[in-house]
Amino acid sequence: MSATTPPARAGRAPGPLRLTWLHLRYQFLETVRVPIAVLGNMLFPALAMFFFVVPQREVANNPLWATMSVASLGLFAVCSASLFTYGLGVAEDRQLPFDPFLRSLPAGPGPRMVARIGNGAIFALFGLVPLILIGWLFTAATVTFGQLLAGVATILLVSVPFVLLGMAVGYSLSAKAALPVVQAMLFPLAFAGGLFLPPQAFPEWLDAISQATPTRAGRDLLVQALTGEPAYGLAWVVLLGWTALFAVLAVGAYRRDEGRRFR
Repeated sequence: MSATTPPARAGRAPGPLRLTWLHLRYQFLETVRVPIAVLGNMLFPALAMFFFVVPQREVANNPLWATMSVASLGLFAVCSASLFTYGLGVAEDRQLPFDPFLRSLPAGPGPRMVARIGNGAIFALFGLVPLILIGWLFTAATVTFGQLLAGVATILLVSVPFVLLGMAVGYSLSAKAALPVVQAMLFPLAFAGGLFLPPQAFPEWLDAISQATPTRAGRDLLVQALTGEPAYGLAWVVLLGWTALFAVLAVGAYRRDEGRRFR
């Protein structure tokens, strides 16, 4: 080759979108290889709907109450998927020998984080499918196509604080510690937020506490999107406040973990 011949062009490194897609595909395939991880998130809310809502005909035959029940259990499915995917999932990933290698790559944490959020959203939406089918087939729950789209958009928005909370737990604790912590947070938040028992049945003092929780704010905003029933006035303020707090905790946990493991 002569001195004037230009060198062969090196292959270009994949861009952020390509890297995000590769991480998303890898995480999706890794998740579906453990079917119980997928089925568990899909079955529990659906079984709760089938055994606790469908037999109560005064609720199941009322379009408003039935739709509110689907919304509440749907939010529980998303909260559960978010906390377990990001809390337990991140903690388990941190124990793998491959994790330090991935975090040391020059691409940075962005593509992997975005892919993890996308993967969690996909399986959260999977968890809604059997719940919606049961509500459609066995209850009087009904929504228009526009309300359904608004509900999907709302449930993805209100899942953000739970994604951030899961990340804060996952980057702070080991897998053995993360599992009981996630369980200890999920069910009290679900009960206090009115996901299992309608807030209308709460005494006044419990209702006041409930309105300060992210689950109650998310539940009321989702019900508003699906039925038109107005949420309480501070729902967005409460949800955004918890989102900001959990974002600070998640970023702090990530940086502490990086400082401990990559000095």
